[in-house]
Amino acid sequence: MLEVGQAAPDFEARDQDGNTVKLSDFKGKKVVLYFYPKDDTPGCTAQACSLRDNYEALLAKGFVVLGVSVDDEKKHRKFIDKYNLPFPLLADTEKDIVEKYGVWQEKSMYGRKYMGTLRYTFVVDEEGRISEIITKVDTKKHAEQLLK
Repeated sequence: MLEVGQAAPDFEARDQDGNTVKLSDFKGKKVVLYFYPKDDTPGCTAQACSLRDNYEALLAKGFVVLGVSVDDEKKHRKFIDKYNLPFPLLADTEKDIVEKYGVWQEKSMYGRKYMGTLRYTFVVDEEGRISEIITKVDTKKHAEQLLK
């Protein structure tokens, strides 16, 4: 598992519009890199909307927001359009980023075990180092956790 103070693993992925996004593109800025299980599900929607509703405050604090899930670009585009999300969502269909960040793990629901994305958020500082890891994300108040 990654730890605070470590260099954040660089990555390259496509956003909802097919644009290539690299973490290294944001050197000199603070990045909220949030991982979530699936577009348009109740918890993921609450989390995305919390970030959307507080987006101006996050920008004012100097944050860039990037969401990551293993959904594809088309699903991300639909999710963004449906909820008017102002930040990019990255398609990690190859599970490259979730594995680099250690958030692709075995989960269980109703006694069934399966592999899935943990709902974790990494805050990356201007030098590309992890300054905070939120493992207990409050989906309805996620922005407040970041702005505290």
